[in-house]
Amino acid sequence: MPEGDTVWRTAHHLDEALAGRVLTSTEFRVPRFATVDLVGEAVEEVVSRGKHLLMRTEAHVVHSHLKMEGSWHLYRPTTRRLRRPEHTIRAIMRTSEWVAVGFSLGTVQVLPRSREAEAVGHLGPDVLDPRFDRAVALQNLRRDPQVPVFVALHDQRNLAGFGNEYVNEVLFLTGLHPYAPVGEVEVERAVDRGVRLISLNRDRLERSFTGDLRAGRHHWVYGRGGRPCRRCRTLVRESELGPPTRERRVFWCPVCQPQT
Repeated sequence: MPEGDTVWRTAHHLDEALAGRVLTSTEFRVPRFATVDLVGEAVEEVVSRGKHLLMRTEAHVVHSHLKMEGSWHLYRPTTRRLRRPEHTIRAIMRTSEWVAVGFSLGTVQVLPRSREAEAVGHLGPDVLDPRFDRAVALQNLRRDPQVPVFVALHDQRNLAGFGNEYVNEVLFLTGLHPYAPVGEVEVERAVDRGVRLISLNRDRLERSFTGDLRAGRHHWVYGRGGRPCRRCRTLVRESELGPPTRERRVFWCPVCQPQT
């Protein structure tokens, strides 16, 4: 599933192309919103909230979530060749200068602006928001002190934007064992490190957690189960952790992230 920085970049590019322009046609290929027509409405802005994307017009908000396979592409009106199969299109937003096409979107909703909270009101503070409310995020994370810190950082209701790459890498960088109860660790360090990292990575096409942008050198532990830790050479461990049906792959170094 895309991380918050991927969604931020998507929203940024869509905003540059669509903001201030009037929609000349719209198409939503989901049954519930198939008859919705936003023609004549001007796009005010396109923003991200965690892993959610919001296209706001004067009266409506088009809410989408990329899930595992989704993406938004921009084309000129004269473009004939799409970069993904046409049968995967879920939404099309046209202006006189650009056509935004949403492929394989996990969620598509068209709501009145007054009901935007139905889509994203459950989210905690956005880690890429310049006004990120650290105090609220920390309060949310400590609501259930016995939850493993790995699970707590994944929960978008606590703070929004971190995915599996960030959680695994940040826990390594702060020396926290993923199974440790969130109430028993200095989760502040993980939050602060994560916010700095995602802010640095948001403008990069290839995110890096090591500072090394060479291929294959981006990660400390994520995706490296059974391979030597880059810091101490101990074999990185791999398992699954999370609520039933929502388990995530967890990677950690037993020496650099001791279970105390």
